[in-house]
Amino acid sequence: MQQVGERSKIRSSTGMWKFFVYSFIGAFMFFVPVTIGEKNSIMLDHIVSWIQANATGVLPYYSLVLILAGALYPFYSGTWKKSTVNMVFSFFKIIGLVVGIMIVFGFGPAWLFAPDMGPFLFDKLVISVGLLVPIGAVFLALLVGYGLLEFIGVLMQPIMRPIWRTPGRSAIDAVASFVGSYSLGLLITNRVYKEGKYTAREAAIIATGFSTVSATFMVIVAKTLGLMDMWNLYFWVTLIVTFIVTAITTRIWPLNRIKDDYYEGSVPQPEVKPEGSRLTAAWNEAQETVKQSPSLLANIWENLRDGLLMAMAILPSILSIGLLGLVLAEFTPIFDWIGYIFYPFTYILQLPEPMLVAKASALGIAEMFLPALLVVKSGMIVKFVIAVVSISSIIFFSAVVPCIVATEIPISIPKLIVIWVQRVILTLIIVTPIAFMLF
Repeated sequence: MQQVGERSKIRSSTGMWKFFVYSFIGAFMFFVPVTIGEKNSIMLDHIVSWIQANATGVLPYYSLVLILAGALYPFYSGTWKKSTVNMVFSFFKIIGLVVGIMIVFGFGPAWLFAPDMGPFLFDKLVISVGLLVPIGAVFLALLVGYGLLEFIGVLMQPIMRPIWRTPGRSAIDAVASFVGSYSLGLLITNRVYKEGKYTAREAAIIATGFSTVSATFMVIVAKTLGLMDMWNLYFWVTLIVTFIVTAITTRIWPLNRIKDDYYEGSVPQPEVKPEGSRLTAAWNEAQETVKQSPSLLANIWENLRDGLLMAMAILPSILSIGLLGLVLAEFTPIFDWIGYIFYPFTYILQLPEPMLVAKASALGIAEMFLPALLVVKSGMIVKFVIAVVSISSIIFFSAVVPCIVATEIPISIPKLIVIWVQRVILTLIIVTPIAFMLF
């Protein structure tokens, strides 16, 4: 019996090369900046950029195929009639398909082809997300499938639970979202939630508190507002402010009232406080995960399928809801009206151009790039505040809201809007004094 136990131990130890090799490849692809040519970015971004540069003629049709599949899938699977929200989003997906066909084949109203309307959404968001999510999902299989999530989770327990009320394993979500992409962060969150490793409340906190746009999107905002010469300062202030805001929103309604139940049909796997050495406990958790992990090809296929399904769900919604937000911002005063929610705060905080800052903050609910475009001619204090708000507010309808709705995480759109308002107000209060100190 002792010999059998020793042989089993040797087998589990020899299998740990997967933990080191696969996790290293996954972490390298997501988190390590590499300079290729004149561009410094993570490898995943380099791969997507290379495909975008070398397959320009094919990508619009590839994206349109995903949009077509995404628009028809709710009707094929019958999910369109599950709830009113599903019906509304299924309708918007059909609109997204129609808009996509018009953009790709070059017909339709003139306003649709204005540079900051259809082409902006299609080139900057639809094609990027359509590539990033499936390709990222392949490397995601390496990052989260072979023990790294569990290893970091045990080590991060003492920090994550008391501050953000989430398991230690959610630390990898936060990093994946900030460095990689909100869509990939949500892919991780949804998968881990369905596996029974997050409760509904924990998944909702992570989805609305950590799944912000990636560093790549932050670079675009910084370039637009002339902040690249202080990139590191902007990045770290934004990260710290975002996570402080999340620590507050987890303690107030609606997040603190979401049920703390596990996904229906899953086997609950709550994190257990380790006895003895935390490092030893983390290693044991990683070993157990590696022992139960599927083959590399099976794992990659499962994640690639999930990534394609998520891309299909997001792309039609980006084209319909994102376009609606842009049209409303361009041709109606609705975002001026929404801006009055934030005006008392921008006024009391004595920000320059308080009404402009309030309106720019309101624009973020439609698309996170819009606030930066509105304040591009303002002073540095306003630019810095809006650059942080556009990231820290997290929730916007052109991409993140459809992405969250496409998951199994039980949080409604009205609650998402409330959380967005809370996040904008809290971010303004926290970042404004920092901006005054810096400038």
